Amino acid sequence: MLIIVTSSPRVAPGLLTHRAWEVLRAHPVLVGSPGHPLLPHLAEAGITAETVAPDPEAVARRAAAETVVWLAAQDGGEEFRAAVAAAARALPEPPAIETVAGSHDLPGARLLDLVRVMDRLRSNCPWDAKQTHESLLPYLLEEAYEVTETIEEGDHGALREELGDLLLQIAFHARIAAERDADAGGFDIDDVAEAIVAKLVRRHPHVFGSVSVSGADEVSDNWDAIKAAERAAKGGGASVLAGVPMGQPALSLAAQLLGRATRAGAPPELAEDVGSGLGARLFALVREAQQAGLAPGGGVAAAPPAPPGPGGAGGGARRLGAGARGAGIACSWAGPAVAPSRARPPVTGPVARRPGRRPGHLPDLVRRCGCGVCGRRGGTGRAG
Repeated sequence: MLIIVTSSPRVAPGLLTHRAWEVLRAHPVLVGSPGHPLLPHLAEAGITAETVAPDPEAVARRAAAETVVWLAAQDGGEEFRAAVAAAARALPEPPAIETVAGSHDLPGARLLDLVRVMDRLRSNCPWDAKQTHESLLPYLLEEAYEVTETIEEGDHGALREELGDLLLQIAFHARIAAERDADAGGFDIDDVAEAIVAKLVRRHPHVFGSVSVSGADEVSDNWDAIKAAERAAKGGGASVLAGVPMGQPALSLAAQLLGRATRAGAPPELAEDVGSGLGARLFALVREAQQAGLAPGGGVAAAPPAPPGPGGAGGGARRLGAGARGAGIACSWAGPAVAPSRARPPVTGPVARRPGRRPGHLPDLVRRCGCGVCGRRGGTGRAG
């Protein structure tokens, strides 16, 4: 009989299930590499593992003669296990094969892979090594907008990749911050996670405490009250506008300011007293959108495309974008004779996204690194 013990590289070595320790102590243990991370812990437990060549046929023949335990590689080793199963089936008397999970990944365990890859890139990739919080800011904004776009378009398949690109930015900034001393504002990804967990627990006393609520509206009211108390405790003052990022785009800033004023009970005429000119018209348009139940900017960016036909593409920015793309395609078909009069400016910011990309994950990040550390050389574009 062959018993295959699997383990996760995202769980501390030596933390194994009772069943795994049981079979490891009861039968001869075979391993395909002398560097397997579990070997020191087996030795500490008095278990000797025999290092053998990872030969599927030889392992299958030995399992046909006696019960042995194969300590699977932590990268999964699926190909080897499949080869052993095929070799066992080819024997006159195939041995039984049992897989015992020595350790399991908990939800979120793959985030450890991201931390590991980010650490290697920061240490070994010339492009990643020279980045700062300031140089990464355009990418952070771009990825946030791309997440917004996929949600607005209902492209749930692309959302997985876009969220990964945004998560990379968070991991990257935390990795940079980890290089500073704590008294200079340094922190790491664990500090980031710890802070948001503590905040969520504090602001959900109806979940983690004894507070009772009647519905979502009361939850929102409690959130605002707790947030105001936290701000006051930090010496941030009691201004209703405290914490509003003034550097955000004008439409979202106007919407947030009006929303804060409304929640604070400010009279409508106060919100209308914003002066004159373009700023006043902007606030008026945002108020109109909010009263209609629309998101600010919905008429600009989220206008749905019109059906194909003589009417062209839809409204707002997407209609303009579709028209611009159409003009560019026409120029490319006609050749340089009708090319736009202005030369295309050099690309200095995040590179344009390529169409048809599939949902990504860490191997995708490694493939696109471009520095040679992870096996590819050449490129420097870093946009998701």
